[in-house]
Amino acid sequence: MRHLKAFHVFHVAAALESYSKAADKLCITHGAVSKQIKTLEAHLAVSLFYRDGRNVKLTPAGKLLSGYTEQAFNALEAGVQHVTQVTHKHLEVSCEPTLTMRWLMPRLSYFYQDNIDADVRLSTAGGPVILGSNGLSLAIRRDDFPLLHDYQQTPLVEEWVGPVFSPEYWQQVQNDAGKIKLLHSQTRPQAWDNWLQGNAVSCLKVQRLKVQSEQTFAHFYFCLQAVVDNLGAAIGSYPLVMDDLERGNLVAPFGFKRSGYNYILLSQDDVLLKQGNTLLAKDSESDTLQRNFINWLQLNLAMCVPSQ
Repeated sequence: MRHLKAFHVFHVAAALESYSKAADKLCITHGAVSKQIKTLEAHLAVSLFYRDGRNVKLTPAGKLLSGYTEQAFNALEAGVQHVTQVTHKHLEVSCEPTLTMRWLMPRLSYFYQDNIDADVRLSTAGGPVILGSNGLSLAIRRDDFPLLHDYQQTPLVEEWVGPVFSPEYWQQVQNDAGKIKLLHSQTRPQAWDNWLQGNAVSCLKVQRLKVQSEQTFAHFYFCLQAVVDNLGAAIGSYPLVMDDLERGNLVAPFGFKRSGYNYILLSQDDVLLKQGNTLLAKDSESDTLQRNFINWLQLNLAMCVPSQ
């Protein structure tokens, strides 16, 4: 394509709405940015920017073009990341923060035992995700948000939730529900109310109406750690508390019930093929790591349900 450099300079300047900031980001002079923009404007026979005081703004033609350059350069960046990933044979996986720290990280060494040369690189995030961005191949999520893209959705495990206490704290409050301090997280603010609907025990329903002692944490993993540290009780998601339950760090005297949500794996449709109940990566050698990780993930998370 002619004037590819000029298109890239325009793309950066359009995003920043500043020739000076674009020059700094591209490590070139302000004059070089201006020259590339003028070259592109002459090539297209349109004005792409106009002056607004000391700043520059996109013209209608500039706004139209910026939409296409954003798509083009984002696609190019994703392609470069994918080529890099294939070449270096590593896997980029996004996972919800609490699931990463309380379930995935403690088990990743077992995956490496059977995949000695594996290189799985984790990033933490929740909610909507753009696969392909920064080489991201897979995302593990709780399906409590609308998907913005038509990704392949693979169920991993149905979520069960219930109140959890440290053993010491439960001994203090088990005979007086009015003493229970309810712990919340900003990411799951309705967890207690949702659990108390339906078949929750009546003493805690009454307590929820009269409660004066509550505390909210920014993240769910802070909330669960506060429970371990005897600061109160929280609604725990079973995969996130099962290790502490097994070690005796937590107790769940009221058991668990289905939350109505699932933990799922998101992948791009063109990455996976399905053969029976098994997911297979299309590329043989380059995607072997991905196939192995997916199968390991499915096998291990499927067992994370409470005994009935």
